[in-house]
Amino acid sequence: MHLHATGRETAGEVLSAMDEAGVSLACILAPFLTPPYSLQDGASLQAANDYAAALVHGAEDRLAGFAVVNPALPGAAAEVERCVGLGLRGLKLVPAGWYPYDDAPRAVYAAAEAHRLPVLFHSGIFIDGRSSRYCRPAYYEALRDSPTLRATLAHLGWPWCDEAIAVALIDRIHGLRPNDCQFRLDISFGPPPPYRQEVIGRAWQVLGAELLLYGSDRFLPCTGADLRRAQSEAAAVLDRLGLSDAEARRVFSENARDWLHARPT
Repeated sequence: MHLHATGRETAGEVLSAMDEAGVSLACILAPFLTPPYSLQDGASLQAANDYAAALVHGAEDRLAGFAVVNPALPGAAAEVERCVGLGLRGLKLVPAGWYPYDDAPRAVYAAAEAHRLPVLFHSGIFIDGRSSRYCRPAYYEALRDSPTLRATLAHLGWPWCDEAIAVALIDRIHGLRPNDCQFRLDISFGPPPPYRQEVIGRAWQVLGAELLLYGSDRFLPCTGADLRRAQSEAAAVLDRLGLSDAEARRVFSENARDWLHARPT
């Protein structure tokens, strides 16, 4: 549920890698971290979203395209509407120059709610050294003003993992069923290896397997072996923690399908 397009891959390459790794469905994020695409350039993000729509076209049963918009730029909500027309099925939002509780993103949240688009948010530190001051997990509490928005906080909010778990816990405290909870946590990358088992284990113990989503966070094009390696590393952590086979299936597949409003094939 967390694969980055770069603009250098083909649909055939992506599907071949997925087949090799045994992946039936993947969320493909429009490129925004590789030139000529930039979060700060609205025209380049439109081009990135066009690219993502073309990449997944004809393979929508295997590839779920996610648009990237910058709520701080003019026309962001209109771009969400345009991307729905292109067939994209979710949003990737990266707070960089705006806070999740600002006025600017609220129109984007409303558009996502209106079209039942799941939103994958970056949370936590940036490994490229950009300031992460906009991405503290507690800032996402503002999403509760958009109660039907389905949000996932990527990377377990590292290094603010306890904070991310606390944000996701509120619905469980109030007795909501997992599928009705607003927040989920993406266990991709995030905590470095010495912390990974401890942090994922704490999230599992507090939230249950139903609110955790696996993502490889790999950049395309990549090989099936690379995807398998990422899966194996995560599976080893879950196994050491003692998750049952049913719980592991939820983390690797079923939770993401529910989040996408998809159904098993």
